[in-house]
Amino acid sequence: MMNCLQSWPEPVVRVQSLAASGIRAIPERFIKPPSQRPLSKNNFSPPQEVNIPAIDFQNVFSDDQRLRDEALRDIYSACHEWGFFQVVNHGVSHELMKRTREVWREFFNLPVEVKQEYANIPATYEGYGSRLGVEKGAILDWSDYFFLNYMPVSLRNQNKWPATPASCRELVAEYGSEVVRLCGKLMKVFSMNLGLEEDSLLNAFGGEENVGACLRVNYYPKCPQPDLTLGLSPHSDPGGMTLLLPDENVAGLQVCRKGSWLTVKPIPNAFIVNIGDQIQVLSNAIYESVEHRVIVNSNSDRVSLALFYNPKSDLLIEPSKELVSDDRPALYPPMTFDEYRLHVRTKGPCGKEQVESLKIS
Repeated sequence: MMNCLQSWPEPVVRVQSLAASGIRAIPERFIKPPSQRPLSKNNFSPPQEVNIPAIDFQNVFSDDQRLRDEALRDIYSACHEWGFFQVVNHGVSHELMKRTREVWREFFNLPVEVKQEYANIPATYEGYGSRLGVEKGAILDWSDYFFLNYMPVSLRNQNKWPATPASCRELVAEYGSEVVRLCGKLMKVFSMNLGLEEDSLLNAFGGEENVGACLRVNYYPKCPQPDLTLGLSPHSDPGGMTLLLPDENVAGLQVCRKGSWLTVKPIPNAFIVNIGDQIQVLSNAIYESVEHRVIVNSNSDRVSLALFYNPKSDLLIEPSKELVSDDRPALYPPMTFDEYRLHVRTKGPCGKEQVESLKIS
């Protein structure tokens, strides 16, 4: 199995180079079947821009009990009903967010041969990439990306991070540290809202020293036929949770809610938080990971940064004992994140197929 992950099944196409070549029509490999296109018949109407729940995170730590309770309640219902929310007043420097996003925009604007030095392979995905999944002949998404490991420290290899622009490595290190700290605070809130000890979910992830965190920077070039393709196909995130720093100017993230695709309207300086499959499993489906996708457009490219916060990869993840009862038996069998992740790394994004297929019937 791992052998086929040493290389991609076909020559890699850099979408940014394709877009820059001035083509008027996209290659067939990027054209989605009619039912999966952004405005397909089964989406009824053009997607509206929506505001997913917005949480003022400083209220979680307020001295005012009423504000605190309300913030915790709002986070609970966002996790339970939406799987997504935006968080403001989160304690991460806005300047750092902006500079980190800008440095990555600069990286993607470097000549392709410079970026090529960081070309990735599917065994680890680390580096500069353009596809997810190793199925030969698969329909591709309209995006390039850079993927790197941040935590645990033993997997952090700064030599694999871009050396140019000169400030990139330093910014990534600082950004990673701030965002991972915010994830730790969110984990406590998620635990308390489930009626668990505040460190319960973090301990299930292996504790502060052992959690996994990786960064995927997405580059979505402008596209001559945005109605025929997607920047990222529908999927739920396989890990614990994701903190997304979206492009500040151009919306693109869509969330599936009650069968319709809704375009998320980013709030300035907010992070978009979403629940991943591992927290769905640990919460015994009280919290839900939600299918999402990315649309592209013909006027502007977009850069976004997704930090994935994950359990230690060799620990068994299963529903928390306190959330399992005769009335609500465990919905999922124990499985490590390593085993779980292999599926998405070979098949690429495929809706919520994976977490649903695990359910104990």
